[in-house]
Amino acid sequence: MHRAAGVGPVTAANLLGQFAAPELLFANLDKVQNVSSAVQQSLRKADWDAVEQELVWLSEPNRHIVTLHDERYPELLKQIADPPTLLYVQGDVSLLAQWQIALVGSRNPSASGADTAYEFSRYLAQGGITISSGLAMGIDAAAHKGALAAGGKTIAVVGTGLDRVYPAKNKALAHDIARHGALVSEFPLGTPPKAENFPRRNRIISGLSLGTLVVEAAIRSGSLITARMAMEQGREVFAIPGSIHNPLARGCHKLIRDGAKLVETANDILEELGALANVQQSQYENEPRQDTGVPELDKDYQLLLDNLGYDPIQIDALIDRCGLTADAVSSMLLLLELQGQVESLPGGRYVQIRP
Repeated sequence: MHRAAGVGPVTAANLLGQFAAPELLFANLDKVQNVSSAVQQSLRKADWDAVEQELVWLSEPNRHIVTLHDERYPELLKQIADPPTLLYVQGDVSLLAQWQIALVGSRNPSASGADTAYEFSRYLAQGGITISSGLAMGIDAAAHKGALAAGGKTIAVVGTGLDRVYPAKNKALAHDIARHGALVSEFPLGTPPKAENFPRRNRIISGLSLGTLVVEAAIRSGSLITARMAMEQGREVFAIPGSIHNPLARGCHKLIRDGAKLVETANDILEELGALANVQQSQYENEPRQDTGVPELDKDYQLLLDNLGYDPIQIDALIDRCGLTADAVSSMLLLLELQGQVESLPGGRYVQIRP
């Protein structure tokens, strides 16, 4: 039934409401009501060979298909308007029922944005919260890696069949998640990456989670779709603010204006959700913060950083601000960039990375 063309979550719920079980549906196809003729035809032409292939996939260790009526189906996800009829899971299926925080953001984040995602994820995961994201490049990947680095758990909800990895660059990460967390999809095996799949994927990310944290997002980011879905599902939305000059901060600023909670530290999230998730803040150490200052530096380097700040600035303006020579500033910026304290941006701009 799930593989039949035109049978999405709403139609599936309609069909199961008529027949209570899929086997009764297929035994009484001539009695199907309230669906289009195209859906009726699709059910009559069910691809049983593909079903057999999925059963072969299912026979391997740590592979699961969890239906809407399975006791392992996550309760939070059941509460959304259109819960998936079934979930394909590779890895630890018990994680579906664990308290989760979704962490999403730009596919092309700044270095500081990726670091923030990694550290927030690592910090939250060390106390037992599962981190959910979408296996995309950028913030998603940093979130998964942070959770794994903490020895915690992470769930990657993907927009393809579980026999495919997209993007291909995250293949090794996907394998790590399958070993130490779980890969999840509502899409049948063989489903390629299609643009229309990812908004559907996003509703699952937010639906599994107590709240969604957006780290960096442009004003037209797919992460804002996830945040909007979280709001519609009655879940908390958190956003990390940034520079008014950073286009990747504008999506977060819009969310804050729309009612998302401004986050500066991971404890801001724990204060909101910790009691609900039964997480004690005493379990946590080394709280990541957006601004903890810079290490001891030579006075000229400190002068340069003081004038650089956390807003992008043209190198000529920086030279004027600090009063150092152009050659000195150029060489100092290069060294600071190699040390991970400064990031170069398009257009000859530089910005300090928050430690």
